[in-house]
Amino acid sequence: MMTTMAALFGAVPLAIGMGTGSELRQPLGIAIVGGLIVSQMLTLYTTPVIYLFLDQLRQRRQKRPEQHIELDPSDWPHLAVPSAG
Repeated sequence: MMTTMAALFGAVPLAIGMGTGSELRQPLGIAIVGGLIVSQMLTLYTTPVIYLFLDQLRQRRQKRPEQHIELDPSDWPHLAVPSAG
């Protein structure tokens, strides 16, 4: 958050700049400020959502009982080896 704010305040003079050549630099400053605000808001809202989703997924996996399947080859006649005789 501090890095974003430092970059944002560094771009404010570009966005509100006046003087010779400011009409060329002002769109760049506006784009920087707008991009930083949007990216910071997305980060602040999506990061907790992803953490909550992963936590719910972990809790579901812990609640599910482990399933142990007993395999008995005699139950599969099509896999039985014919007797040599």
